[in-house]
Amino acid sequence: MPELRYDPIRPRWVVIATERALRPQDYKRQRQQVKKPDNCPFCYGHEHMTPPEVFAIGPADRKPNTPGWRVRVVPNKYPALRIEGELKREGIGIFDVTTGIGAHEVIIETPDHFKHPDAFSDEEARDWLIAVRERMLDLQKDKRFRYILFFRNHGAEAGASLSHPHSQLIATPIIPPVVVSELNNAKNHFHLKERCIFCDLIKQELLLKDRVVYDDEHYLVWEPFASSFPFETWILPKRHLHDFTRLNDDELLILGRTIRDTLKRIKIALDDPPYNMILHTAPTPHLRPARTYYWETIEYDYHWHIEIIPRMTRIAGFEWGAGLHINPTPPEEAARYLREVQL
Repeated sequence: MPELRYDPIRPRWVVIATERALRPQDYKRQRQQVKKPDNCPFCYGHEHMTPPEVFAIGPADRKPNTPGWRVRVVPNKYPALRIEGELKREGIGIFDVTTGIGAHEVIIETPDHFKHPDAFSDEEARDWLIAVRERMLDLQKDKRFRYILFFRNHGAEAGASLSHPHSQLIATPIIPPVVVSELNNAKNHFHLKERCIFCDLIKQELLLKDRVVYDDEHYLVWEPFASSFPFETWILPKRHLHDFTRLNDDELLILGRTIRDTLKRIKIALDDPPYNMILHTAPTPHLRPARTYYWETIEYDYHWHIEIIPRMTRIAGFEWGAGLHINPTPPEEAARYLREVQL
């Protein structure tokens, strides 16, 4: 019998189409062989093909924009938002307009064209996440930016325009609506119960166990009760913390290991599917003095986390028209398949 399930983190309903239940092999599709292009701008020796780097991890004696780096961060050559200019907000009748000010950066995760995070060593994964943290901390200094979104697109169907392993950061002058929804629900839950909704969720899921992929002393890897997409997977830190940028290098090494193992499970179970990986964390700290009444509990009510969404299905007319996603793989089944993967 199909079910409508309610998502308490983001107030929305999802259709779990149990009668359509699909297994991992039902999603597998023919994949094209990816070849290394001769002119990949992210490979060693092609540093001149990107804008000048803004951050890099490598030997101390390495010169900027030369080979030898382990992780390299550059501005996106075709940015969604531009860093130059003045931030202006205005109303046009009932409409609101804000100038497209922001920052758009690319984290080149490794010089190896074919090595993705599911195959990283602990140190490679840590260095990648250190670059993410350091760039977020630097971008937070710009008072024009209200939110910094880190994401990774894997595969052309997930929006990756280049096959070389990379992820991205976009700083925006607004807080994205999805994040606003999470923040509001977390705040309301805390004001009502004086507890973090994410911490409550972790305790409940560890007790039930049927949607847990795996857990250790640091993280819960979990298929959400109201998953919008098949094999949608979240990584939740067990230690309550609202801000990803407060993680130290040792903690990032542990997180990198968790991300690697989670992506490896998804790759094996679903034959290396396209996916989007998104980090949700607290907005930039400089917002808080201006609206103290709103942010006064954020350190207690919000909980940073990572969402991984394999792109196995397409959004069609019903989803667009009703705002209801149809998920043909119950999260309990997805969790069982991923638990059984042998790493």
